Amino acid sequence: MSASIIGIGTAVPDTRLTQEDVRDLFAAQPSLDRVTRRIIAAAFDHSAIETRHTVLPELVAGGSAFVDADTRRIGMPATGVRNAVYAREAPGLFAAAARDALHRAGVRADEVTHVVTASCTGFFAPGPEFRLVRDLGLTPTVSREHLGFLGCAAALPALRSAARICATDPSALVLVVCAEICTIHLRSSADPDQIVSSAVFADGAAAAIVTASPSAGIPHLQLDRFATAITDDGESAMGWTIGDHGFEMTLTAEVPRIVGREVKNALRPLLGEGPVDLWAVHPGGRSILDRVEAACELEPEALRHSRDVLRAYGNMSSATILFILQRMLADPERTDGERMLALAFAPGLTVESALMTVRAPAPTGPHTSAAESATSIPAR
Repeated sequence: MSASIIGIGTAVPDTRLTQEDVRDLFAAQPSLDRVTRRIIAAAFDHSAIETRHTVLPELVAGGSAFVDADTRRIGMPATGVRNAVYAREAPGLFAAAARDALHRAGVRADEVTHVVTASCTGFFAPGPEFRLVRDLGLTPTVSREHLGFLGCAAALPALRSAARICATDPSALVLVVCAEICTIHLRSSADPDQIVSSAVFADGAAAAIVTASPSAGIPHLQLDRFATAITDDGESAMGWTIGDHGFEMTLTAEVPRIVGREVKNALRPLLGEGPVDLWAVHPGGRSILDRVEAACELEPEALRHSRDVLRAYGNMSSATILFILQRMLADPERTDGERMLALAFAPGLTVESALMTVRAPAPTGPHTSAAESATSIPAR
């Protein structure tokens, strides 16, 4: 029996940034030359992002080690300072997304038997999976595991772990939560890779409830198959290392080209299962979506939800694909039996993918619109 996602919840911090304001902040740094300012303008203006969320209100108002209130100069806090913000802010995001998922799935916290968390933007112990037990009032004996440093694709391995748990224990009810606080690692730089990171990354969290026994009449996403593929020459194109002044992202211009060249072959095991009706693609950036669209010969409408999430939230690393799946699950136009392919990209360059089937029982009452169902709740 296949496992299924029966509810997806999301959460974002209260502070909402416009792309123009963040662009102007980074372009105004005093140490930059004219060429770098032009690169910043191009990266931000062509990102297809309008707004993002952050746990750092000082990116708007200043007044901390991250941004000076008077000069608006971007600081270089030590990694310990940045990680302290993660340890303070991440638990609230994990819990808010989890509560939203439980509510949407119509299940109680004390029914959860397993917790799987994922994050790559900070560390603390006891970790996020432990904090969820305390913060949500889960049963103290709940089984817990955490997937760390798997990058933007971590939600799919987390769902794979949940599906395997359900395969061995059909009575399991698994809570999967991904939360990322990317903006604590942004920095002023003339390096094109760092400029791209500053232009796309954001903060957010998402959670999914997975079970082998979905209730009759409840829309859900059936988890059919998973696949992993490492590209031939992408190992140095995407990386995530810990430096003295935060985590340093390597995201070269080669990433979209590698994705465009190799994604179809990486997906071949799942594409061989039959026609794909729906696509949920992690929006690492606009160019990545463009390359997937071209390589897989998709209609522009196929990536509508991916582009909408990118536009409204930016790239929230591992949480982002679940934002897209939430919209797919809530979309009243979905019909029972449609096949969906979800994919995301991790350091390596690794392609993680999952084949799902939409299970959408015939409606018995008024629909909740997709826009209403897929609104992220603020993390308090």
